[in-house]
Amino acid sequence: MRTTIELRDDQRARLLEMAAREGRKGFSHLIQEAVDRFLDEEAGRQEEVSEALALVGSLGPQEAEVLLERVRRIREHWR
Repeated sequence: MRTTIELRDDQRARLLEMAAREGRKGFSHLIQEAVDRFLDEEAGRQEEVSEALALVGSLGPQEAEVLLERVRRIREHWR
């Protein structure tokens, strides 16, 4: 699918340089790779957030207090 994106002149120049090093005339494959990487990373972030939210309330009151105290001690010695 074709679409239009706005690039700064310096971005376009750098992409063309990268494509030329690979022996290509255009840089659409680089844009596709960058979008794929972004989408994969975003999906991973969403999964991590979901996993973290699933833990809410999973500690009992005593476990939470122990964890809180350990965090306080660590922060006291933080540089």
